[in-house]
Amino acid sequence: QVQLQESGPGLVKPSQTLSLTCTVSGGSITTNYYYWSWIRQPPGKGLEWMGVIGYSGNTNYSPSLQSRTSISRDTSKNLFTLQLSSVTPEDTAVYYCARMDYSVSYYLWYLAVWGQGTLVTVSS
Repeated sequence: QVQLQESGPGLVKPSQTLSLTCTVSGGSITTNYYYWSWIRQPPGKGLEWMGVIGYSGNTNYSPSLQSRTSISRDTSKNLFTLQLSSVTPEDTAVYYCARMDYSVSYYLWYLAVWGQGTLVTVSS
């Protein structure tokens, strides 16, 4: 049973870098054809996909966040991370990590397994 768990500071000051870790258990982040994503949801708003890192370490980011987003991984610890630089109060959100799988039947990627989410508040 694959499980994902977000961790990191719940409060970040404006202009600083938001850093979160997603620890994966029950499966390897290097397993072929699995991708590992970050998604966030500001209060009262919808979900926003942020980016992804693949089983081989390749990355892809949302165009709106690409300039200040970095996703990395540590295969020895079976985890991946999120860094969001130059944060503002508008970055306050519940941050989720999730596994992205590909459906050969429907020719699409979908977020198959989610962490519980962690609230990060940007405030001075």
